[in-house]
Amino acid sequence: MVMAPRRPLPRLLTALIAAGLCLSAGAQDNVRLPDLGSSANALISNQEAQDYGGAMLRQMRALDMVVDDPLLDDYINHLGYRLVAACDKPKDHFAFFIVKDPEINAFAAPGGYIAVNSGLIQITRSESELAGVIAHEIGHITQNHLQRAFEASKKDAPLMALVLLGAIAAGAGAHAGDAAGAILMGGQGAIMQKQINFTRKDETEADRVGIQTLAKADFDPNAMAGFFERMSDTMRAGSGGDDVPELLQDHPVTTTRISDAKERAGALIALQKQRPSGNTFDPQQWARSTAPIAYVRDPTTLLAPVRSGETGTVLDTYALMRERVRVLAGDAPQLTTYYAANLPRHGFDTPANRYGYALALTRSGRPDKAVQVLDPLLASHPDNLVLRLAMADALLQKGDRSDALSRYAVLNGESPRNPAITLPYAKALIQGTASKAQAEQAANLLRPALDTSEDPDIFRTYARASEKAGQQARAGEAYADASYLAGRPFDALEQLKRLLKRDDLDYYARARIQARIAELTPLVLELRKRKVQTEDNPDRGAQ
Repeated sequence: MVMAPRRPLPRLLTALIAAGLCLSAGAQDNVRLPDLGSSANALISNQEAQDYGGAMLRQMRALDMVVDDPLLDDYINHLGYRLVAACDKPKDHFAFFIVKDPEINAFAAPGGYIAVNSGLIQITRSESELAGVIAHEIGHITQNHLQRAFEASKKDAPLMALVLLGAIAAGAGAHAGDAAGAILMGGQGAIMQKQINFTRKDETEADRVGIQTLAKADFDPNAMAGFFERMSDTMRAGSGGDDVPELLQDHPVTTTRISDAKERAGALIALQKQRPSGNTFDPQQWARSTAPIAYVRDPTTLLAPVRSGETGTVLDTYALMRERVRVLAGDAPQLTTYYAANLPRHGFDTPANRYGYALALTRSGRPDKAVQVLDPLLASHPDNLVLRLAMADALLQKGDRSDALSRYAVLNGESPRNPAITLPYAKALIQGTASKAQAEQAANLLRPALDTSEDPDIFRTYARASEKAGQQARAGEAYADASYLAGRPFDALEQLKRLLKRDDLDYYARARIQARIAELTPLVLELRKRKVQTEDNPDRGAQ
């Protein structure tokens, strides 16, 4: 098995993270940070920033605060990278993920990690609105606003950059339950407030470059200003107070800022109108200046604009994903009541809302009803992958495993190596009294994803499939990787040490395991040295 590369944190970053993990309310003034100099680049390198963001994401997973779903991961990253391709720094590292939080907010973290709360996605009315918020956060990163914040203060800014990790770990170690989320949001809010404080100019700059990115990516340039204006109107209607959306606390919206954004959007739209209409692509010029692509018969099809919007019975991926986020991040039984009560209402009975209803029914243990809801949707949209996956999932829970497996197999043949298909397909294959051949098939389906995915569920499912296939060493390695990705490095290291004691390991497996142990050991030693309390730390009871 080729293990996914999990490069350990550099020593400086490990020390920084450990310092952040040890922070607690009221103790921040006593923290002695290392002298990191005044240069933002000297403070943290690009690779260290990526490692920091990755560590943050793993700790959020440890608190079950991330919506880990291959279908949603693919959607939010596809949307994000469509914007990245149109931004000023398309070659920089970016990663997009969804936070399981009903608050209307989004934030950018070092290393190009951009988080979008489930509550924000649910409140958007179009993909352009969602893209507008993400483009704004991309703007913060491409314009080096985080680095500017670090450079602006030798003490406070680096400290605030570590608060988020400290809050997450403190919540996990204290068995805080829902309080851990509150601690996390407090840490996140502190970081965001710090971003607000360093300059209002940065917010305006993020707006400017974000709107340009929106336009270049073929989204509505007015969407960003429109969304913030709608949120501002909602705040005024609710008379503000404690109900102010976190997005508006972190990104204050003024009349001037909204009007400036509208003015920029209007200018971009005017420029777009001045462009020649129709297709100005010259195939002969393209053929002379570009290497031939054998499978492309008509190059003009590569330039077709991508637009979205749910009108009438047209099915829009954005609308489906919005409802998927609502169900996966919410309470499925309550949402079945929400959908059932509102479907008779005029304007609510859309394919996306019926899909959400079916998904909530399946997750509530009512697959028979879910199949009934999905049948007419599939009759109208027989080729839609999202609906077909939903039907296969419902049939599997209903007990029609053979039918579900057939549907998964067809989908996998049409879209091979798609984790949104291979993960549920593999789970169905190893369900119950699966044969060794089915377990091997499930492992083979998931193995390609191990090199690129950071979803712990993929590694856990691969491990279970390997176990049933009699491949115990591979299963053990995958279980350890799943623990590491889920924010449990102590558990991961102990699993690898136990695995290394097996006498049936071949040379290659033993070398892989030893390499992973060498990678993880410095990290866990640093955490233990600094008495960091985490759920999987064996010393936590004595700390």
